[in-house]
Amino acid sequence: MSIVAAFMVPHPPLIIPAVGQGREEEVRETIDSYLAVAEEIAKARPETIIISSPHATMYSDYFHISPGYGARGNFGDFGARQVDFDVKYDVSLRERICKLAEEADFPAGTMGERKPALDHGTMVPLYYILKKYTGFKMIRIGLSGLSLADHYRLGEMIRQAVEEAGRRVVYVASGDLSHKLQDYGPYGYAPEGPEYDRRIMDVAGRGAFDEMLRFDDDFCDRAAECGHRSFVMMAGALDGVSVSTRVYSHQDVTGVGYGICSFYPGDPDPERHFREAYLREQEEKAEALADQSDAYVRLARKSLESYILRREVIGLPEDLPPEMYSRRAGAFVSIHKEGRLRGCIGTILPTEDSVAEEIIQNAISASTRDPRFEPIRPEELTLLEINVDVLGEPENIDSPDQLDVKRYGVIVSSGGRRGLLLPDLEGVDTVEDQIDIARRKAGIGPREKVKLQRFEVVRHR
Repeated sequence: MSIVAAFMVPHPPLIIPAVGQGREEEVRETIDSYLAVAEEIAKARPETIIISSPHATMYSDYFHISPGYGARGNFGDFGARQVDFDVKYDVSLRERICKLAEEADFPAGTMGERKPALDHGTMVPLYYILKKYTGFKMIRIGLSGLSLADHYRLGEMIRQAVEEAGRRVVYVASGDLSHKLQDYGPYGYAPEGPEYDRRIMDVAGRGAFDEMLRFDDDFCDRAAECGHRSFVMMAGALDGVSVSTRVYSHQDVTGVGYGICSFYPGDPDPERHFREAYLREQEEKAEALADQSDAYVRLARKSLESYILRREVIGLPEDLPPEMYSRRAGAFVSIHKEGRLRGCIGTILPTEDSVAEEIIQNAISASTRDPRFEPIRPEELTLLEINVDVLGEPENIDSPDQLDVKRYGVIVSSGGRRGLLLPDLEGVDTVEDQIDIARRKAGIGPREKVKLQRFEVVRHR
């Protein structure tokens, strides 16, 4: 057997009558759609229901799959402790998913549980499912800060595990849409909010899962959605097959978007291996960028590729511009993947005999030693965009008025603590923001006296 059906559903506690206390009638259309979905799940008669939830344990670089034999939960956080749940986990299917992840050196498993109790992103779907169907086991999966392609890939592993186990499974992707649809809503309004809801409902209605992979992270952040990665993971679980879709409802009356859709798999379709196609597209973009890169960036790429593939530190090439051998300077290597930061480490002042050697060492550090990220894996190399910033000599300044976020980077010092921020960074629009971020990077409090320095950079792409 395999995934027999998948559903995209929201999770507002408001729609639980004991929580809503009558206000749930504001979203009656959503409730009626939920009941219809529960009927569909009952007809599918799954042995196991897999729920991906944005409110389960979540890490920036790891997918958490709930461990143990089961879990309990209730709506006590929402004033309705009497609405409670006690579910059993499908242990053998979960272990099969984890084994596939381990074999692929993919960051998913049962380590590091912080929230053993069921979260509301899981309990809201369960509330309506259990009205129509019981006797199933469950798997609960959290999201991560990893790329959309990685979420899709975990979905593919889920599908493979289900097929190998011979389970009859329904996948439920829990997630609200934008939280910024109305001025009167709890999170206010942003123009990206309605646009996100329009786009995701259109994509879901057409089963165009490839387009889910192309939603820009910044756009999603501005829209304040919480379910997109859950929907992408579900899409991966339906990779390689045709799907028939149905849009049940979409509501935005509370200022938060609630969308409900169903997806039923059909025949194999080789045109619907969307992650493979997306990665090919990203590889082509990365190759085009590499072809346009100057000697500084080519050296950084050569250095990190050699270290990641062979654990070898390259020697100085013989064909570099003369100034790369003769000049000493601090340098930062910044690595992006699919538009998102993947590593950035550098030196404020020179530590090597030449800027070329500085780049070689910092490229290795940025790709394998940035504490914010897991080391870059070999399969990611063709997807990387690399920048090299060569720093000018730091200059003491007396006032923030002598800074310019586009032209100058800033160094903020207090005692032995020092924080640096490069110039011309996306999302850093004011000098105040620049100084504040540099303070936080150094662990310097907002009221502590600091020494300010500025520096210019030459940015190589």
